[in-house]
Parts: sequence; C-alpha cells; structure tokens
Amino acid sequence: MENTLPNCPNCNSEYTYEDGSLFVCPMCNHEWTKESEAEATAASMVKDANGNILNNGDNVSVIKDLKVKGASNVIKQGTKVKGIKLVDPEDGHDIDCKIPGFGQLGLKSEFVKK
Repeated sequence: MENTLPNCPNCNSEYTYEDGSLFVCPMCNHEWTKESEAEATAASMVKDANGNILNNGDNVSVIKDLKVKGASNVIKQGTKVKGIKLVDPEDGHDIDCKIPGFGQLGLKSEFVKK
C-alpha cells in the first residue's frame, strides 16, 4: 500500500498519520489540518498573467516590455522563453529562465503567459 499522506511541512518526514481532522508528524510533533494542507498546495502553484498554472519546462511569452537593471535595452513584448524553471520567490521573481540576448534571468510570473 502506498502512503498517500503528505510529508510533514515542518521537517519533511514521510511518517505522518491522520488523527481525526489533523495530520500529525511523529518525528517533530507538528500538527496541521487538511484545509491548511490544501491552502499550502494552492499557494505554491505559480500562475501566469491569465491564471494558467505554470510548470517546470513550460514555454512562455513576455506580455509587456520589461526593463532589465544594468542593461541598456529591454525585453520586448512577445519574447519567447523556453524551458522555464519555477523557484521560490525570494525577491518576487518566481521563474528562472534563459532569455536570448540577456542570459540567465529571474522573471515574475505576472509578466508572462503560457
């Protein structure tokens, strides 16, 4: 039988169990609800400007001209970006990608569309 329970969000232990309406981690004693698990999953989804869910490896297009700090030119609207990588939004940029003519950059998902 495969374990369908989520890993602990606190310590990432795979030994979680259900206790009524709670998930419990025996390793760190962290408890959370099924609703908070669903909210965390929904919050971790990255969506483009049109509300489409983005995944690693997707191809996207830039929806408006973007100024790049330290560069004299801009990323033009309609620029195609291939093979994006989703990352934790440290400074608001939740996409890592390579843009022709600019190199490796971080983008905000609100400025791209699938």
